[in-house]
Amino acid sequence: MSTYLHLAQSAHTLLADIQNPAPADPTNGSKGANLLLSYAKWGALIACAVAAVVSGGLMGIGHLSNRPDSAEKGKRSLVWSLGGVIVTACAIPVVNTVFGAAA
Repeated sequence: MSTYLHLAQSAHTLLADIQNPAPADPTNGSKGANLLLSYAKWGALIACAVAAVVSGGLMGIGHLSNRPDSAEKGKRSLVWSLGGVIVTACAIPVVNTVFGAAA
């Protein structure tokens, strides 16, 4: 039993000496990275909005033309486009927090 205790104390001492470096900005304050990220954020939101509008049209056309497979594809597309909006909306604060912590 004392061997395990000695091993645990040795591991604790070894791990206690590891340094935790401060965060550093990998872009060196470049405005280009922020611009690229903001274009990507808006592009993703616009793409999800377009997909939601098109899927609504696909549902309408599918129901009016008596094509249930098209209406079903429209419903699935609408759910996935709304899911994409939720993921993008959650990712924006995460990215802002990570880049804000590095500055």
